[in-house]
Amino acid sequence: MSNPIQPVRGMNDILPEQIVLWQHLEQVARGVLEAYGYEELRVPIIEHTELFKRSIGEYTDIVEKEMYTFQDLGGDSLTLRPEATAGIVRAAISNGLLRGQRHKLWCSGPMFRHERPQKGRYRQFYQIDVEAIGYAGPDVDAELIALSARLWRELKLDGVRLTINSLGTPASRLSYRERLIAYFRAQEQALDEDSRRRLLGNPLRILDSKNPEMRELIEAAPLLTDFLDEESRLHFDALRSALDSLGIPYTLNPRLVRGLDYYSRTVFEWVTDELGAQDAVCSGGRYDGLVVQLGGEATPAIGFALGVERVVALLQQAGNAPAARRPDVYLVVSGERAEREALRLAERLRDALPGRGVWLNLGGGNFKTQFRRADRSGARIALILGDEELERGVAGVKTLRGVGGQIDCPLALLPERIAALL
Repeated sequence: MSNPIQPVRGMNDILPEQIVLWQHLEQVARGVLEAYGYEELRVPIIEHTELFKRSIGEYTDIVEKEMYTFQDLGGDSLTLRPEATAGIVRAAISNGLLRGQRHKLWCSGPMFRHERPQKGRYRQFYQIDVEAIGYAGPDVDAELIALSARLWRELKLDGVRLTINSLGTPASRLSYRERLIAYFRAQEQALDEDSRRRLLGNPLRILDSKNPEMRELIEAAPLLTDFLDEESRLHFDALRSALDSLGIPYTLNPRLVRGLDYYSRTVFEWVTDELGAQDAVCSGGRYDGLVVQLGGEATPAIGFALGVERVVALLQQAGNAPAARRPDVYLVVSGERAEREALRLAERLRDALPGRGVWLNLGGGNFKTQFRRADRSGARIALILGDEELERGVAGVKTLRGVGGQIDCPLALLPERIAALL
C-alpha cells in the first residue's frame, strides 16, 4: 500500500463536525449585511499579479514573501488572491460599476498567503470581505464599524474590542514619512534586517513589526497623528463623535498602520486577548486612492475583512453556536420489498414535509443496529417499515425523544401524523 497523500501544509480540511460553526457565522453575517444594504458578489480567486503589486504595495511582506504566484501556459503571471479588496475594486472598474454610482458590496471565500502556519494563521484561510465604494464622509466609516459591532452582538461574542487610528492623506503621510526615516536612520544600528530593508521603501511598515526587540524603539517613534492634515483631522473627529453617540467603545492606537499600502485616513481593527498572538479578528479602513491606482476614476471607499477561522475559534471557545442539524425522521427498514418501497416513501415524505430532515437507513443491518443508528442520529421519530407492515398498508411510528410508545399508522396518513408529532 502506498503512503497516503497529506494536505498541503497550512491548508486545512473543514470537517462536518466543525462546519456548523462556519455555517452559523455565515448565516448571521449574511443577515446583518443584507439588513445594512450590502449586496453579495463573487470574484475570481486568481488575478493578474500586477493587480496586487499595484494595490497592496511592492514593499509589503505579502507581495515580497507571501504570494502564491505562477506563470500560466500563456506566459501570464498570475497570483492566488492574498486578500479580496483589490479584486472587488478591479471587478467594479472592469464591469463599469463606478460611473457616478455607489455600491455596498461583500464577498466571502478563501485567500492564500505563504506564511508560517500557526494557530489562527494558515496558508489557505477564509475571509468575509465588506466594501462601501463611492462614499466619502465619516458617516459610512461609522456605519461600517457599527455593522461589525452588531455582528459581534448577534454572534454573542463580547471578547472583542475596537482600536482606531487615522493615516491621513498621502500628502500628509509624506511629511511624516520623512520624519520617520530621519528617526530610524539615526537608530539604524538597532533595526532588524526587515526594518533596514523597509527604511527607504516603506518606513511605515516598520511600525507594524512584530519583533519584540524593536518594541521600545517603535514606541519612541514620532506619531502619525501629529502630522494629520486638517481635513483628515476633521474626518477623524467626526468618526469619533459618531462612535461616541452610538455607544461603541474604542481605543486610539497611533501605531495602527495596517499592512497594506492602499489605506488612507480611517483604519480600524477588532482585536481579542483570547486567541494568543493572532489578536486581530477583523481589520479594515478607508482607501480613497485605490480606484485611481488601479485605473479607475477617483472614487472614495472603505471596507473591512473578517477572519473566518479566528471568529470560528471564538465561537468555539464561547460555546454559544447552535447544535448541528439533526433529522426529524429516521426510516428503519426490513425486507427486500420494504427496502424498495422505503426509497419511494422517503421521497414522498420529503415532498410532503419541506424543511424536515428524513433519513433513510442505508447499508442494511438488523432492527437493533438500525435503531441504534436512529438514536445516534438524533432523530425525534423512527418509522418502521417491513414486509409485514407493507402487507397491512401501515408503518410503525415510534417516538425516540420523550414519552410515547409505538403505533401503527396507515401509509397514506403518515405526513399528517408526523407533522402533528413534530
